[in-house]
Amino acid sequence: MRYEGAVFRPPSEADSLIIQLTIGCARNDCTFCYMYKDKKFRIRNLDEVIEDLEVAKKYYPKELIKRIFLADGDALIVHTKDLLYVINKAKEIFPNIDRVSVYAAPKDVLNKSPEDLIKLREAGLKMVYVGLESGDDQVLKDVKKGVTAAEMIEAGQKIRAAGIELSMMIISGLGGKPRLVEHAINSAKAISAIKPEYLGFLTLRFFKNTELYKDYSEGRFVPITVPEIMDEMLLFLNNVDSDNTVFRANHASNFLSLKGTLNRDKEKLIKVVENAKETNNYRKYVETGF
Repeated sequence: MRYEGAVFRPPSEADSLIIQLTIGCARNDCTFCYMYKDKKFRIRNLDEVIEDLEVAKKYYPKELIKRIFLADGDALIVHTKDLLYVINKAKEIFPNIDRVSVYAAPKDVLNKSPEDLIKLREAGLKMVYVGLESGDDQVLKDVKKGVTAAEMIEAGQKIRAAGIELSMMIISGLGGKPRLVEHAINSAKAISAIKPEYLGFLTLRFFKNTELYKDYSEGRFVPITVPEIMDEMLLFLNNVDSDNTVFRANHASNFLSLKGTLNRDKEKLIKVVENAKETNNYRKYVETGF
């Protein structure tokens, strides 16, 4: 198998066979993101992708491979017929596969027809990961996400309507001090409109190769404090309405580990956050830039 540059995958894909269908990220403009900066985006030759699957078969017993993650940043940009070809070949080579998953940029989702997404789901695309980042239009504009909250919502609803499981991510602190309230409340509104199966929170970190780091170091971006991160989380939890969404904020970047299921565990989660704030009892994490 051939891998180009650093390869990223969601935590839940730890046991998956990772195959690069694309190299890098087609847009790669987000001010906070450090990933794929060393790569020029391209879609790989499909024959090479299939060769990698064949090579993987030599190293791993075919019955052990049950999940495949198609990297890099936005494999859903690939034409539907080519995606179907790769998925079907993967299932032919590894017949015990029960899930293929990808990262997807919102505009790649919007560029697929409902029929395309259903065909992909029927072929085996069972999970799509989308970075919501924020449900606030101003924050999305500031971080150069390239889409509006309405487009984010439309993309999320489109994935869910096709019967594909959706995992979304929000970045705590992304609005900084000026947009703390709007970031929290409008993100809650977006999630309430989409109701993804899974939702994760990360805490904003500053990486030296990003535009946001430069804004932070030169004083143009003012980060929120740890207690304010808790305020933001309380605003989100008090405003979100997303039944049966599996909720996680237990990444290494989070100052408080939270996990539960919305809306069932909302009150429990709120109490955990309130208690942490009252007692000033947070996890320590030193590489956040604060």
